[in-house]
Amino acid sequence: MNEHDQSAQLLRALAHPARLRLLYALRDGEECVCHLTTLFQQRQAYVSQQLMFLRQAGLIEDRKDGLRVYYRVKDPRVFAILDAANALAGVKNIAAEARTLAACPCPKCETQRRPDRSARDRKRSRRKKC
Repeated sequence: MNEHDQSAQLLRALAHPARLRLLYALRDGEECVCHLTTLFQQRQAYVSQQLMFLRQAGLIEDRKDGLRVYYRVKDPRVFAILDAANALAGVKNIAAEARTLAACPCPKCETQRRPDRSARDRKRSRRKKC
């Protein structure tokens, strides 16, 4: 594969709205598949297919933690490419999507939805004193 083929493969991977959304969702760090599925309201198979395409293009990498698979951007320079493409297209301020989702079962969202355990315990102890 020559350098033109490698560049074309990279651009092909970026030439899909769902894959662009996935990359923007990973801009602030890794996310698990269940979170991305909930975020995009898509079937897990569809999200996994798009993630596989990005992984084969060398843009993202994954790690497994128990039953969950987490994805992250391999090289943050990809965001310079995306920002340049947005500037050329006249797209401004692509908003970050919601990070904590009510329907998401991932540990990250679960932790952010629950109040801090120690704060909850302090409230309980105050109630008992009264």
